[in-house]
Amino acid sequence: MDTGTQVVSKIGAVLRTLSASMPEGAGTTTVAGASGITRPTAHRLLTALAAEGFVDRDQGTGRWLLGPELYLMGSVAADRYDITDIAREHLQALAAATGESAFLSARRGDETVCLSRRDGSFPIRSFVLYEGKRFPLGVASAGAAVLAFESDDWIDRYLDRASLEAEHGAAHTPAAVRARIAETRQLGYAVNPGLIVEGSWGLGAAVFDPAGKPAWALSLTGIESRFTPARRSELGRLLLQHAHQLTERLRGR
Repeated sequence: MDTGTQVVSKIGAVLRTLSASMPEGAGTTTVAGASGITRPTAHRLLTALAAEGFVDRDQGTGRWLLGPELYLMGSVAADRYDITDIAREHLQALAAATGESAFLSARRGDETVCLSRRDGSFPIRSFVLYEGKRFPLGVASAGAAVLAFESDDWIDRYLDRASLEAEHGAAHTPAAVRARIAETRQLGYAVNPGLIVEGSWGLGAAVFDPAGKPAWALSLTGIESRFTPARRSELGRLLLQHAHQLTERLRGR
């Protein structure tokens, strides 16, 4: 990897870290640790990004936040990539029908990022997933659903380079992830049986772009007692129904 490519990679890591820390922002040390770079390098990059308007700094707390230039760029890119308006009615319908929290997540490289959340009527909720939260593919139900519908060759390469077990525990060994991929392909939807936070379950279904690639996911989360085997089947059916409808709408957009 040449020097220029390394700098771009570091900048990407810094911006993703700040995105995950919104709206509170993050200090320089936190950004450095999460981005895998030294504190002086993080400070240098953040200062340069601030000069261009890509990040901002709260003068009261000293925390760094995403800047106004990214908002402007995001507004321009939204016409192509943002499907939250189209997906909103599906999230509302899922939350209303199930009582659980419903989410839309988008694939971004080797991760999924939560774009939108709608809470159902059941008073006990899981807050593992929230808007702006990122997980690697294969972690959480949304990322598991997206990963399962990639090609086998791509999955092999991804699992070779990913550090899921080191970052997310023994339930995310390559063998365990492959077992959940097989289950997801059989069911059509992914099941997260409390692997991130004990007692917090999730189901996810992939949404495909017009080229047939898994680019988004709809998911439901809630407490374990609400995700019995019989109810999982019903929740999965609803998720697949709405994921298919959303996929079809995107093809016709």
